[in-house]
Amino acid sequence: MKTNTTTHFQNAIKDYLDKRAEKDPLFAQKYRNTDRTIEDVCAYIINQVKSSGICGWHDDEIYSMAMHVIDEPSVEIGKPIACQVVINHHIQLTEEEKAEARKQAIAQFQASEIAKLTNKPKKKAELQAEEAPSLFDF
Repeated sequence: MKTNTTTHFQNAIKDYLDKRAEKDPLFAQKYRNTDRTIEDVCAYIINQVKSSGICGWHDDEIYSMAMHVIDEPSVEIGKPIACQVVINHHIQLTEEEKAEARKQAIAQFQASEIAKLTNKPKKKAELQAEEAPSLFDF
């Protein structure tokens, strides 16, 4: 069964199930012996979300659905639904990456402030003098 979910969603579900199997030996046994694929698990989750009519879910609710599909082999998965799934991405930066990003942000801020100072707005009198027609223009 093939479902059109985003790769990030499938990877997030698989990572969670893998970590859960490392911590829980009973679940690990069911997880190793299941015929269900990650695509099957994701299809079940998407069908449950669609049937509920709710668009926003907590991570734990989604992960519990994934575990439920593995724990209960008799649960019907449903037909695959072509959709896009949006998940939260948590990017962990190293201290070096944080320092580099900070340095770039400071440099960008300094450049914008220097540009503001060098491009001083003209005074009102200067603008009027430039716009005033001369006698030679007629």
